[in-house]
Amino acid sequence: MNTADFNNRSFRGTVNYDDGDLTRDVLFRYHQRDRVVWGEFEGGRVERGNLVGRMREDGTLDLLWQYVNTDGKLVGGICVSRPEELDDGRYRVKESWSVTMGGDGMGSSEIEEVRE
Repeated sequence: MNTADFNNRSFRGTVNYDDGDLTRDVLFRYHQRDRVVWGEFEGGRVERGNLVGRMREDGTLDLLWQYVNTDGKLVGGICVSRPEELDDGRYRVKESWSVTMGGDGMGSSEIEEVRE
């Protein structure tokens, strides 16, 4: 995928969203203007979160994210997200992330667009 349009798209976790703060109950809402992408997310153990980043020429996203969980803990990190378009026009996004604040760890996960 060379270009992607994330504006006004919503996503839920499908792979590696089974435990911890970020579960399948978290709803991500994305926005985009040119190559700048931002969003907000909440649900499950996430009280409120946001992300901001930029899109590379190949459509890959470089993101910074942060959230406050239901225990009041602030957690943040970085993520490289690679979108792919599904047959029905929705996006699936493969994520490689690292926690840089409020914990440690790194991993991979996937989110998939939901139509509200």
